[in-house]
Amino acid sequence: MAKKILMLVGDYGEDYEIMVPFQALQAVGHTVDAVCPGKQKGDKVRTAIHDFEGDQTYSEKRGHDFVRSADYDALLISGGRAPEYLRLNKKVIDCVRHFAQANKPLAAICHAAQILSAADVVRGRVVSSYPACAPEVRAAGGEYADIAIDKAVTDKNFVTAPAWPAHPDWIAKFLQALGTRITT
Repeated sequence: MAKKILMLVGDYGEDYEIMVPFQALQAVGHTVDAVCPGKQKGDKVRTAIHDFEGDQTYSEKRGHDFVRSADYDALLISGGRAPEYLRLNKKVIDCVRHFAQANKPLAAICHAAQILSAADVVRGRVVSSYPACAPEVRAAGGEYADIAIDKAVTDKNFVTAPAWPAHPDWIAKFLQALGTRITT
């Protein structure tokens, strides 16, 4: 059965972590509405592409302009730089707490762990994220899952991953959490 998924995005969120799951979840029949606090229907959300090119940290390039849509069976939070400021928005925190407390599937990738930590929903959970967010996960009472960059981890209704190279595993685990069946 198709699910309605709320996708939380923000300016300069990771382009791959927005566009790929947005399209992949639609491809298997789910409805995905992308929302951005402070934006109105039709407003653009600017994204960035963070790439791993052998430097000490990732590089950043402009990505797509993503249009906000706007009610839900699951929540997906993209990474990139957006979580840094989205975690300061009370409505975002309330939204994340709703999904966590209702035990609805919740997928978070990369820096999205900053929002989970700020919402105080990682306590006692195993959570992966971009490695630079590990101290925040631990400080919020979560167990940081130090896994390969192309892997994801599931803890009850949470599906988390370190970065976009984990898309195949992260999306597959999220689809399992959603109860999605793909037949050929």
